[in-house]
Amino acid sequence: MGIAELTRNSVNVLPEGELERKLELGRPLRVKLGIDVTAPDVTLGNGIPLQRMAAFQREGHTGVLIVGDYTTRIGDPSGKKTLRPMIDPEEIDRNAQKFFDDASTIIDPERTEVRFNGEWLSKLDFAEILRLTRTTTVARMLERDDFAKRFSAKEPISVSELLYPLMQAYDSVAVEADVELGGTDQLYNLLMGREVMAEYGLEPQVALTVEYLDSWDGSGMSASRGNYIGLREDPEQQFGKGMRIPDELLPQWYRLVMESEEPPPADPLEAKLALARFIVTRAHGRDAAERAEAHFTRVVREGQAPDDVPEVPLPSGDPVHLPALLVDQLGIGSTSEARRLIAQGAVKVDGEPVTDLDVARSRLEGALLQAGKRRFARLQPA
Repeated sequence: MGIAELTRNSVNVLPEGELERKLELGRPLRVKLGIDVTAPDVTLGNGIPLQRMAAFQREGHTGVLIVGDYTTRIGDPSGKKTLRPMIDPEEIDRNAQKFFDDASTIIDPERTEVRFNGEWLSKLDFAEILRLTRTTTVARMLERDDFAKRFSAKEPISVSELLYPLMQAYDSVAVEADVELGGTDQLYNLLMGREVMAEYGLEPQVALTVEYLDSWDGSGMSASRGNYIGLREDPEQQFGKGMRIPDELLPQWYRLVMESEEPPPADPLEAKLALARFIVTRAHGRDAAERAEAHFTRVVREGQAPDDVPEVPLPSGDPVHLPALLVDQLGIGSTSEARRLIAQGAVKVDGEPVTDLDVARSRLEGALLQAGKRRFARLQPA
């Protein structure tokens, strides 16, 4: 495979030449990735560093996923303007299990260690914490761009946030990491890991960062922003979202997600279809990808109802207030959004646009209700 495949799509591999030296040691390397379990959904963006872990695993190396059950209680301040809220330990455990299950669509679970950093961080006494804090200085901490900006703006920085990079670095000490993976915003933390490992008498890790994946709205893909495709999301949702990628982002998606050395096809539609097929096939298999494509063609491109339209109860009353029905039964986000769709002619009953907010019950009983291109329901009497 070679080092080019191990470092594909990397932005930083530091220090220069150190990874090559470690690969010559003749033993499996320990490749660490700390995972954020503050949200249950694992996105294709999360998958970019996982793909690098998988590349190392194919060469016989060991992946080490660090679940920050302890550090998540603080929240990684990287790129954040404010202190992040703590989340419930039970939620952390649930999210961690889902992350591993979803990540297994990319990495080899048989060559992966899953470790919770509460194993070692919860056991540090105050003397050990003081030893850890002596490995760096406040001035060094304030070199971080996010800390520097908040300090200059006189915005609060908690002591726990200052400790976060040291806690992440101590994870590398605990698992004796050879390589740590992360996004570009993690470079400071990864390099801090090198410094702390050296202070503890260990061979410092290599810091390998990868590019972030841009979503269809032009910003970085994020579960918190809702602009993401989940690694194990429903096949039809994955396929439909894959088809939303703007033409100008296709080269990045082919390079990062598909790891293709060839540019996307010149025809944007053909390029998006191939991308969507790849995303669904990797997560759910070829048959699911074929079904998802057929669904997309029927519902979105041809504007027909899907084969498996859900049946939903029609509420009592006559007339029926349509915005409330759309929110309750078709998942429209708000009544104001429902009214907007009605005004745009995007709400149909048996294929005919409806412009009234209140509709006679007799017109709706047994009818096919459609909102937008993808939301359908068969209305049944309560």
